Amino acid sequence: MMLFFIIFSILFLLLFLLIKNNKQRAKSNLSLKLANDELKIAKEKAEEASNIKTQFISTISHELRTPLYGVIGITDIIAEEHKELHNSKHLKSLKFSAKYLLALVNDILKVYKIEEQKVVLENTIFNLEDELETIVDSLQIIANKTENELIFEVDKNIPEFLFGDKIRLSQILINLISNSLKFTKKGTVKITAYINEVTTSGVIMKFQVIDNGIGIPIIYQDKVFDKFVQIERKEDDYQGTGLGLTIVKKLVGLFKGEVSFESEEDKGTTFTVYLPFDSGVEKAKEIINLSEVDLSNYSNYKILVVEDNKINQVVTKKLLENHKFICTIVDDGYKAIELLKTETFDAILMDINMPKINGFETSKIIRKTDLNIPIIAVTAFDKQEIEERLNDAQINDVIVKPFEPSKLFQIIYRLINNNEKV
Repeated sequence: MMLFFIIFSILFLLLFLLIKNNKQRAKSNLSLKLANDELKIAKEKAEEASNIKTQFISTISHELRTPLYGVIGITDIIAEEHKELHNSKHLKSLKFSAKYLLALVNDILKVYKIEEQKVVLENTIFNLEDELETIVDSLQIIANKTENELIFEVDKNIPEFLFGDKIRLSQILINLISNSLKFTKKGTVKITAYINEVTTSGVIMKFQVIDNGIGIPIIYQDKVFDKFVQIERKEDDYQGTGLGLTIVKKLVGLFKGEVSFESEEDKGTTFTVYLPFDSGVEKAKEIINLSEVDLSNYSNYKILVVEDNKINQVVTKKLLENHKFICTIVDDGYKAIELLKTETFDAILMDINMPKINGFETSKIIRKTDLNIPIIAVTAFDKQEIEERLNDAQINDVIVKPFEPSKLFQIIYRLINNNEKV
């Protein structure tokens, strides 16, 4: 009897523990379900916020590129029509500043995209000394205002041409130089560029921006690269977004380079940047050969420009006609489709963001009757954002506003000649 009682007690205890565990498991499952539901809602909200931010960035970028295309295009027209101004420092500074403004605002808006590694470098051929001279010229007004001497020094052993992202390099240096000019009065800001190391493909450059300004107090030195940080500097009123050095840090990271600084209060600051570049000498020879195409080859080529912005119409038409193209402009896709029923053209420059019908849909309709005519998208959107839709619409190539006219002419010439060989 005693044995039966013991066995019964043990079974009862096991049953009790089983029921208790089941209740705890059910409670835990409920908690997990609630937590998962909350995480799902949070994830959906985060994705929605990310999509809104991406759309905002895309829209702002487009709205900025469009008027800046007009500014840069008109600058090119002035240089073309007034040969005496071809070497004008003021005209060069105007064009450079417009390009820099576009790139700067884009990157301010893309700070988070850089963090998410969604921004990539765009490699081009450039002469470093020419680039530095243009940067210094564009910042000379600020230097004069603060009564600073702005000088630069370049290693003569640097290859004549480098291959890399010169716009991002300009942004890095302009942010650093502007920062030095802001915190230096009646002093000197010096920019130096030297080869730090020769690699198998090019060089690692060492850039320094050296000032004898008020310096950075040691208590703030670990915060200078933080976002939206405004370091208090005595009683002076120094304004800015607090993003300049943050952008420098992130852009240097894109290059897989290094940035550091040394500063002493009341004595000055030195920023040092190491960036890798490929040698662009051989690539430059290829580009020069391409760019030396006889412009008379463009004669009598008929180009249809589909563009709704009036200023951009004027700019594009002038650029084309100055290089012997015959240009016809329509301001929406439906007019282009109707015109192509009665007239033939050698190529179409197609704006993407238009009322009534966009450039993608217009191109799709054109392709139903003409598979061969070259269509070049001329857009203010990032190429990466629209690449899939470009392929879907069978658009041959794309050029992003603002652009170098020579690049557009090379694309037109290449596509027309390829089409003639078919």
